[in-house]
Amino acid sequence: MNTTAKIFVTGHRGMVGSALVRQLHAQGYANVVTRSRDQLDLLDQRAVSDFLSAEKPDYVFIAAAKVGGIQANNVYRADFLYQNLMIEANLIHGAHLAGVQRLMFLGSSCIYPRDCAQPIKEEYLLTGPLEPTNEPYAIAKIAGIKLAESYNRQYGREYVSVMPTNLYGPNDNYDLANSHVLPALLRKAHEAKARGDAEYVVWGTGTPRREFLYVDDLADACVFLMKRGYTGSLLNVGTGTDVTIRELAETVMETVGFTGRIVFDSSKPDGTPRKLLDVGKLAELGWRARTSLRDGIRLAYDSAPFRA
Repeated sequence: MNTTAKIFVTGHRGMVGSALVRQLHAQGYANVVTRSRDQLDLLDQRAVSDFLSAEKPDYVFIAAAKVGGIQANNVYRADFLYQNLMIEANLIHGAHLAGVQRLMFLGSSCIYPRDCAQPIKEEYLLTGPLEPTNEPYAIAKIAGIKLAESYNRQYGREYVSVMPTNLYGPNDNYDLANSHVLPALLRKAHEAKARGDAEYVVWGTGTPRREFLYVDDLADACVFLMKRGYTGSLLNVGTGTDVTIRELAETVMETVGFTGRIVFDSSKPDGTPRKLLDVGKLAELGWRARTSLRDGIRLAYDSAPFRA
């Protein structure tokens, strides 16, 4: 990937897209193209196609998506399915029509079956039922993977898909109704400390196990794969280690400096019991995550907007 190449990063104001832009600039890529939602509506097929045909980027990173936590996924099911299908279809098809040969589609580890063997290998895709609470989002992401594969097979494109584990870091969503577990815990603990509360409430039983990847590490992996010229099958991106939600909540407490106690609300859903990715294929290519969970949580907390 030449440093003068034109690189289009979608979703550049989001957590993943902004990390990709930071990483590309840090590595000397100056010709990075971005568009805000006001400038380019990714749900508008004609607008996306016209933009890509005019710009003719050499590389496309699809980091734009409608995302959220358990509650948002479960409540806004139609929105998550429709919007993600449209975003990925418009971008992948539009890139093909514009002659873009290299594209990377970013998915989510929720594409894998709810109860598949751990750690999760890439070949476990489509081997069992999905987690019901985020099934629409997962189906949309699976469709994106298969769409990229199909353009490769039919038209000889080099469109690759990477599946990151649970992400966190700068520009995360901290809305308590719609965020993922780690940013929600950070904000809850911070506000509980500010109020002088004796406790803070964590959804579920605290027993599910989750893997967390600092978003700048994901961006580094994505650029690494593009620079390497990787054109193979689906790749997991993660740390290869996981923690219980209880352990996560305790680390968040230490980071924030909250000295109260945790209360688990078992009336709320736990989601998938465990979700740990097998990252062996990526490790064989020479990449591993570098940011520890404790260090990453500190970096995320330091950049959190609710601290302003």
